[in-house]
Amino acid sequence: MASLIKKSISINAFLLLPLAALAQGTGLSEAELNARIEQLESELAQLKAEKAEISQELEIKEAALTQAEESSAPITLADGEGGIWTIGGAIRANYTLGDYSGGNNPNRGGHGGNFGLDVFRINVDYSNGPWSGKMEYRFYDGYNFFHTLYGAYNFEDESVLKVGLNRAPFGVGAYGPANSWFFDQHYYVGLSDDMDYGISYTKTSGEWTFDAAVYLAAENNWRGSSADSARYSYDIVDTGAVNAHYRERGQLNLRAVRSFAGTVPTDIGASAQIGLHKGDDLFADDTTSYAFAVHSTSSWENWGLKTQLSYYNYNADYTGIDGSNDDLIAMGAYDYAAAVASEGVIPSIAINYLWVPKDIPWIDSINFYNDFSVIMKRGEMADRTDFNDSAMNVIGMAIARGNWYIYVDYALSNGNYFVGNSGDFGANVNDDWQKRFNINFGYYF
Repeated sequence: MASLIKKSISINAFLLLPLAALAQGTGLSEAELNARIEQLESELAQLKAEKAEISQELEIKEAALTQAEESSAPITLADGEGGIWTIGGAIRANYTLGDYSGGNNPNRGGHGGNFGLDVFRINVDYSNGPWSGKMEYRFYDGYNFFHTLYGAYNFEDESVLKVGLNRAPFGVGAYGPANSWFFDQHYYVGLSDDMDYGISYTKTSGEWTFDAAVYLAAENNWRGSSADSARYSYDIVDTGAVNAHYRERGQLNLRAVRSFAGTVPTDIGASAQIGLHKGDDLFADDTTSYAFAVHSTSSWENWGLKTQLSYYNYNADYTGIDGSNDDLIAMGAYDYAAAVASEGVIPSIAINYLWVPKDIPWIDSINFYNDFSVIMKRGEMADRTDFNDSAMNVIGMAIARGNWYIYVDYALSNGNYFVGNSGDFGANVNDDWQKRFNINFGYYF
């Protein structure tokens, strides 16, 4: 693009010179100079056309990337000295076909699949100079909760301070190293897209971006049928069941990311998290957990790559009269709690290709991807055999068109109960590979 502009400028400069001066300086006749000028004018017109085409492609790609981030078109409620209030939201429906049992009728899949409402959400945003705020509330089948609820102050140096229910800074971006509707295994152990109550601060200085956050509590239990899991992101919960003896009582997060420009722009970063957990005082004392990660994002033309390697240890330490051990801990979200290995290593890699078609008016973009992650657990079953790891691979595509965003995923896993009905993030006794074909239709307004 830069070379094209330089060439255009040099041609324009040549054409602006007086014809007589050109003839005298070059020794050519005026006829020869006229022929040369006509040739240059033709080249200039071609360069302008190429420049316009490149600019159009860049605009299309930028629009597609914005759509790929599930941007909506909120409605302005008020605009004046009191600030700007906007309202938006989304409604999503889901089709599932997978390895699930359930009698003679579809049950999250099987028997031809199952189609139903996924979520209805409402977003309210506020901005007034340096002040801003965001609220998001979600309704699912049988339960509902706040996803986001915070106020923010934007400083003149573009740093941001958030107070309230906001996303803990850990790992690659907001949703971890993933492109699919399923996210990756980091999410299911509370290490990506984790919303907590506290204060977070983000500052960019040159090629560096720093995040620091202090959280006083995890999400609370909102409206649902579970004991303590009607919430969006995975938190340690005390349901009164076996292996459920802790609650989150505070957390510190630090993250640093360095950006590198060049042919393949790359961000390389590191994250750390330290948490305090309150024991139930019957089987478990208070304890401290920690997690560390190194991560990167890279892009080349329409290709993208995200990687992350994490270690976590929830450091559960109890002895139950039921014979339970400290290798499992209970985590809950989406109105359901289940056992998770209390210690593990998670390697994860996600690759994608964003295709922006020129000749298909009803498609803005299609993001093709493959996400792979695995929880390599440290723990033993009652018979002293090691836990089985939980791996997941998702191949799919996300189709963007206007306010529509549609995920089409095929997931394989040997330890994720959202994919099948026999695996889990704990001991994963069955160690059985199961599959799920999933289409999520989302309309954002």
